[in-house]
Amino acid sequence: MIALSGLFLAAFLAASPVPFQSEVVFIGLLLGGWSPWVLVLVASVGNTLGSCVTYALGRWLADQRNHRWFPLSPLQMTRAEAWHVRWGVWALLLSWLPGGDLIVALSGVLKVPFPLFLTLTALAKTGRYAALGWLGAAAFGA
Repeated sequence: MIALSGLFLAAFLAASPVPFQSEVVFIGLLLGGWSPWVLVLVASVGNTLGSCVTYALGRWLADQRNHRWFPLSPLQMTRAEAWHVRWGVWALLLSWLPGGDLIVALSGVLKVPFPLFLTLTALAKTGRYAALGWLGAAAFGA
């Protein structure tokens, strides 16, 4: 159980503003004989919950737009909103990529409805770990 808790924490942190990678932990446990499906479930839940924290921080930041310490200038915010209009919520399906946390945070800032955010993000995160489990099992015979 400690191993799965470690995977959950690694996946959670990887989707939060904390710089962290969970793939090494995932592959290590896969090589250690853990079921790929158990690993996919644990990592997906942890990673999705970590994204929820990032989304919540974005929602909080949205209310801070008028403060001078807000991380985006008005021009950058206008560009981000235009990017969001162009790509829409479907960009959340890319939230598993490096830099995907920016998409997640922007979704919070732009107040994407939470159920839609959660659905798309969970699909993306689960797909990522399913692919990693499949590739790891195929490559290492796990």
